[in-house]
Amino acid sequence: MAELKGKILAGKILVQPQEAETKTASGIIIPDSAKEKPQVGQVVLVGAAKKDEPMELKAGDTVFYGKYSGTELNIDGKDYLLMSQTDVLYIV
Repeated sequence: MAELKGKILAGKILVQPQEAETKTASGIIIPDSAKEKPQVGQVVLVGAAKKDEPMELKAGDTVFYGKYSGTELNIDGKDYLLMSQTDVLYIV
């Protein structure tokens, strides 16, 4: 993974979402129009902790987040989500 330049603000994280599934478990190919937005990703950058909220995440963590969480960003041709630490539902 290329080194990203920039800084994330306090309490925020930058997540690289996983690719959407292209096939079901039984082998049926899912068309683009029926694919669901992935809700799992890997933390790429982490901002500093807020005064009243410690940062519990670190770069490299795999996280589950809400379906409509974060703001979509495209940095150097890759898609990312910028979200608050509180949008994370589960850390793997």
